[in-house]
Amino acid sequence: MSDVLSLCYHAVSDRWPAGFAVSADQIERQVSGLLERGYVGSTFSAAVLDPPAQRTLTITFDDAYRSVFEEARPVLEPLGVPATVFVPTALVGSERPMAWPGTDHWLGSAHEAELTPMSWDELGELHALGWEIGSHTRTHPHLPAIDAEAMRDELEGSRSDLAERLGEPCTSIAYPYGDWNDEVVAASRRAGFSAGGALAGRVRRPDAMLWPRVGVYGKDGPARFRVKASPAMRRLRRTGLWRARFLLRRLR
Repeated sequence: MSDVLSLCYHAVSDRWPAGFAVSADQIERQVSGLLERGYVGSTFSAAVLDPPAQRTLTITFDDAYRSVFEEARPVLEPLGVPATVFVPTALVGSERPMAWPGTDHWLGSAHEAELTPMSWDELGELHALGWEIGSHTRTHPHLPAIDAEAMRDELEGSRSDLAERLGEPCTSIAYPYGDWNDEVVAASRRAGFSAGGALAGRVRRPDAMLWPRVGVYGKDGPARFRVKASPAMRRLRRTGLWRARFLLRRLR
């Protein structure tokens, strides 16, 4: 059986004290270490639909922050690893900070510029380098909380935006906040997606439309990252024992 390891990053910065900001040096060390262990880099769709190697690594970036283009691309390109960027299509190219619950407290701060998305030209450059550009909906909502019509617009609209801008069909989506339910997954299939990214720990039975990605954060030093990325830990996070851990924390 193939081992498909999918990592989920967001912003790339050694200046921004946000928990989801990871430095370019961290990414380089983490990815280099996995390549040395025999993993082969792949885009997200290829990795979950037809893994190219026994050990396949897919690097994903949610939200399409400009720092991915400026900081992550220069370290991944020499390693020969294509990544996947999941794009909130209505916000990309705006040259305005993106904000939603969890990031909006950075508005008006000294780090507000870190919230700026890439332009369509920058995404086009990444696409030309072999990167996959996937959907992160149009406006980054909690999909299970919106009605069917709004969900259809978010899903079909984002896929249409990407096809128009990039000149080819979009096959992948990452659910904002890692937030999904059965209707979200079914609606995504109906919209034409064939690969879907969730978060590890929230997926019991992985399949192509519900693939667990390991979230990587600034606090993840070498030892912590090795444990999180290990096959044993990824198997554990799909079990009831992992969910019981969080229930016990709430009872304390």
